[in-house]
Amino acid sequence: QVQLVESGGGLVQAGGSLRLTCAASQPIFSSYAVGWFRQAAGQEREFVGGITWSGSSISYADSVKGRFTISRDNAKNTVYLQMNRLKPEGTAVYYCAGRLWGRDDDPNWSNWRSWGQGTQVTVSS
Repeated sequence: QVQLVESGGGLVQAGGSLRLTCAASQPIFSSYAVGWFRQAAGQEREFVGGITWSGSSISYADSVKGRFTISRDNAKNTVYLQMNRLKPEGTAVYYCAGRLWGRDDDPNWSNWRSWGQGTQVTVSS
């Protein structure tokens, strides 16, 4: 299993921006589709978006479309989640997840195999 580490979370005002990073130590990460999920306190884990191993396909949940952007740099074994115009309802722990050769648009978190420890994002109103 690939080990994933998220970073970049923090406290931001509504309307602000954050960029989350998902980093892996193994080069095989370049063969992984990567998904971003979030989980607010007391709520189900929610799919935010995903990107295929090549970056040729990127998907977003309707709730973040137009505000969030996913990109990857396989040379650095890193995937990014740029979050703009953040809303208070975006407060959650954000996780990245990976799956070898997988789809980018699978919203079912149980289908993703490798997970990071999560990073907290808090959006104040």
